Amino acid sequence: MSFDSLGLAPALLRALSEAGYEKPTPIQAAAIPEVLAGHDLMAAAQTGTGKTAAFALPVLHRLAREERNEGRRPIRALILTPTRELAAQVQENLRDYGKYVRLSSTVIFGGVGMGNQLQALRRGVDIVVATPGRLLDHMQQRSVDLSKVDVLVLDEADRMLDMGFLPALKRILAAVPRQRQTLLFSATFAPEIKALAQQFMREPREISTTPANTVANTVTHVVHPVDAAAKRDLLLHILSQDSRRQTLVFGRTKHGADKLVRHLEQSGVKAAAIHGNKSQNARTRALSDFKSGRVTVLVATDIAARGIDIDQLPVVINFDLPMVAEDYVHRIGRTGRAGAEGQAISLVSHDESGLLRDIGRLLKTDLSISNVAGYEPSTPLRLDAGAPRPKQQQRQPRSQSGGGQGRPGGSGGQARQGGGNGGGRPPAHRPHGHSAAGTGENTGSHKRRRQRRGPATNKA
Repeated sequence: MSFDSLGLAPALLRALSEAGYEKPTPIQAAAIPEVLAGHDLMAAAQTGTGKTAAFALPVLHRLAREERNEGRRPIRALILTPTRELAAQVQENLRDYGKYVRLSSTVIFGGVGMGNQLQALRRGVDIVVATPGRLLDHMQQRSVDLSKVDVLVLDEADRMLDMGFLPALKRILAAVPRQRQTLLFSATFAPEIKALAQQFMREPREISTTPANTVANTVTHVVHPVDAAAKRDLLLHILSQDSRRQTLVFGRTKHGADKLVRHLEQSGVKAAAIHGNKSQNARTRALSDFKSGRVTVLVATDIAARGIDIDQLPVVINFDLPMVAEDYVHRIGRTGRAGAEGQAISLVSHDESGLLRDIGRLLKTDLSISNVAGYEPSTPLRLDAGAPRPKQQQRQPRSQSGGGQGRPGGSGGQARQGGGNGGGRPPAHRPHGHSAAGTGENTGSHKRRRQRRGPATNKA
């Protein structure tokens, strides 16, 4: 199958050809015809399989075909994402795919001033990519009109519909027309998410190109047992094997990420951190430096587990295992994208044995466990039912009101298809006014854990 056979406009096909796109991925081949036919859609596929193009291309096609001449352009498509990084990435994709159609788009999120965003909205745009919190800010100031929206897209829908986002989402849904096309795209759809989605969708079609919680078969998984106190030294040992290799390292906490970066820099490794306490400028700069190679190690919390798209990222290292097994799938989805080979390395201490066991059960596979000479743990891993887990720190609920920095945010992001030339571009080329509302990267996982514990979790 080719993109020509999907019925897309010649202007879009020209842009895809210039970007190096040759054949649609399975999710694109399955989803694009359904969207072009006007159906509501729930689409699930692995990370790195091109879900952004699967909704962006048919939305651009539809809006270009129904181009209106109404003076100032009304907002006709609204794309919601959970994080700033993903919002900026989707906007970049839209600009690349739509370079030859007469459509305008902008991105709005928190962490930066509203001036440039207000100017773009006053001029009028066809498509708005937004995070929920900053969009609510604009709605409160009456600087955005959603009454003409024809298409609503929820990217990383499982996080968007997480209980932490539900109040904001309901307010946004009340502001868009009931007669619209609604598209939900995600790597996973839990049963409770499907039930909730049915409440605001019209006979949605469902597409799933891979079983739930599967990972690309091009990713090699390796587990290195190690004492917690020796993790930093083992990480340096692994990094020293190829000092030029780009490496994305995941930690569990913001403070821990900053502390690890300081240790790496003191050891001569060019590193940067990205997490919810960083300013938007600092987050953008860190990601840009990582993509351009100015830093070789990016240390991130789960804010980056779904929102970072790096061309040919060779390795992801779990310095700390995630507290929720599903987040492992999203973390390692940053490597092995679009058919490329990748490696997922996990440094696992004894008190993380239970988390490792949960990940193995989720993936329905035995992960390869190998000791590194000189770093053997004093206590072996336990993978039985009594395996220990790290103690959780109490988190305070995050506010749903106000402007941009304190809202739930996940991470997310799907992305650019292999062969495209834009996935590794620094964000310096992006238009003014983009940033994001979601910075509380731990909120979604925390809420999901509460859901599993019983009825009290459904009170949001």
